[in-house]
Amino acid sequence: MLIYLAKNIILLHPWCAVVFNLISRAIFSLFTSFFICLWIAPSVISCLQKISCDQVIRSNGPQAHFQKRGTPTMGGIIILIAILASVLLWVKICNAYVYCVLFALVSYGAIGFIDDYRKIVHKNTIGLPPFWKYTFQSVIAIAMSTIMYIIGKDTFSTALVIPFVKHVIPQMGILYILLTYIVIVGTSNAANITDGLDGLAIMLIVLITSGLALVALATGNIRYATYLHIPYLSCASELFVVGTSICGAGLGFLWFNTYPAQIFMGDVGSLALGAALGVIAILLCQELLLMLMGGVFVIETISVILQVGSFKLRGRRLFRMAPLHHHYELQGFPEPRIVVRLWIISLMLVLFGLTSLQVR
Repeated sequence: MLIYLAKNIILLHPWCAVVFNLISRAIFSLFTSFFICLWIAPSVISCLQKISCDQVIRSNGPQAHFQKRGTPTMGGIIILIAILASVLLWVKICNAYVYCVLFALVSYGAIGFIDDYRKIVHKNTIGLPPFWKYTFQSVIAIAMSTIMYIIGKDTFSTALVIPFVKHVIPQMGILYILLTYIVIVGTSNAANITDGLDGLAIMLIVLITSGLALVALATGNIRYATYLHIPYLSCASELFVVGTSICGAGLGFLWFNTYPAQIFMGDVGSLALGAALGVIAILLCQELLLMLMGGVFVIETISVILQVGSFKLRGRRLFRMAPLHHHYELQGFPEPRIVVRLWIISLMLVLFGLTSLQVR
């Protein structure tokens, strides 16, 4: 929005063009979303406490979590407001990629809001029935996948970049729809599963998003894209600004979500941010890179699948509790130690993922 308002100013004062270039807008976007979070979070926390929007604690969860009773949830609303405001201020609104990410963010945020609301009203951890939850997620993901496939068919937009492999960028064909569906729904639910310790999921999202934002910067620049042997997508550069906005909002929320948390993100935040992360990776043709950078999400999700599968088939559990971070809690590891170590692992994976582009 500010880009269009600034056009006349730039004509009168050419030095102002520096302020509105891509890098500057990305930095301003980060600070904007960060300070919006700091500004509105105290009021939102107070409001949620007054209307008793408290996190429902699992009765069979770690005993230490019962100390968190009374902590408000649905804090993802703060993140979404900050991201939407920052993005609408600093990106070029005519960019289709931006609309794709915002649509995923809002639509999955709505699903998460309904889920959180039902948990609070019914005072249990069930929320939205799994059948309807996955149905709504699937309908949105399939609709987005189909539209993106029709628009980008047989172009770089529907290709797949393979980390560490040069000059091989296969076209996915109709399989693009299936891959896109799995990435959007899978990443959304993986973020939701991982959101079980104070500050864990939000910082992982910040780290992965920052890595993908750098990839977006390279993908939207023909020189960088050619050098790295990745598809050049002219619209991708605006995803750099979207990415920094998500990072800023995430860091702003972490200010209140770090241990001991003053507010929880809830499904409204985790489902929305996970879906947005998946869509960004898809638009950049970096679905496999997302799996590499988001290795902690992958491991946490696999731990749940293995736990459920083992119990149903063998009647035995592989872990003391799933997802994996609860297993370590029950082994006696302090929550902050688990969180920080998973942050470190995620940072290493993000850096390793960026390196994979360089050595292709």
